[in-house]
Amino acid sequence: MPVLPGAEPYRHEGGEAGVLLCHGFTGSPQSLRPWARYLAGQGLTVSLPLLPGHGTRWEDMALTGWQDWYAEVDRELRALRRRCERVFVMGLSMGGALALRLAARHGEGVAGVVVVNPANKVHGLSAYALPVARHLVRTTKGITSDIARQGVLESGYDRVPLHSAHSLRTFLRLVDGELPQVTQPLLLLHSVHDHVVPPADSARVLSRVSSTDVTEILLEQSYHVATLDHDADRIFEESYAFIARIAPSVGKEGTAAGG
Repeated sequence: MPVLPGAEPYRHEGGEAGVLLCHGFTGSPQSLRPWARYLAGQGLTVSLPLLPGHGTRWEDMALTGWQDWYAEVDRELRALRRRCERVFVMGLSMGGALALRLAARHGEGVAGVVVVNPANKVHGLSAYALPVARHLVRTTKGITSDIARQGVLESGYDRVPLHSAHSLRTFLRLVDGELPQVTQPLLLLHSVHDHVVPPADSARVLSRVSSTDVTEILLEQSYHVATLDHDADRIFEESYAFIARIAPSVGKEGTAAGG
């Protein structure tokens, strides 16, 4: 199937510091592309993969699960580690959960973590019905484009396959159990008004990780997809400042942003 416009993966060869960006559930690299380009413009090596089953049509996603999504970012991290001296992992929503699991499992192989509105749990009574409902109903309404900024849309699916939602629920429970293994410096940014992931998820992440270097930033002007919203520039700048603080040698090492 052809990839949706803007949903293509993004890669940029820069300096010895690398960044892996993970997009969200039913979304695509489009939601993180401005972030990726900003970091590339600072001379970093950047990888923003397209998760399996995403960026085409929801029927393709229905054939995938969390093991496929995690395997993709795990491969990308290993490739970056071969190329770069230090690698940072970052993500939005489910991508935040993917980044946190990478940090938990790779230990010193991850230098730091940045998450924006990280998902920690599938909420509501419907979550408990997923194991049965997924065999009776194929999809439910989509969750993309929760953005306060007028005229900005997120490229993603207008339907959520329930098999995939069930897999997401399983994955988030797995990640929650692994959060105490996250010891790296952590920057967590979350929106005050988020109609997809409640602030309780960020609070849960902050309470569970073992990181001692933790920064929490509230985003007051954005909804869930904050990377395309009013606070986007702040996210980009804060994430680069975070990298520069942890890896002071990072500078304008690479070429201008590509892709």
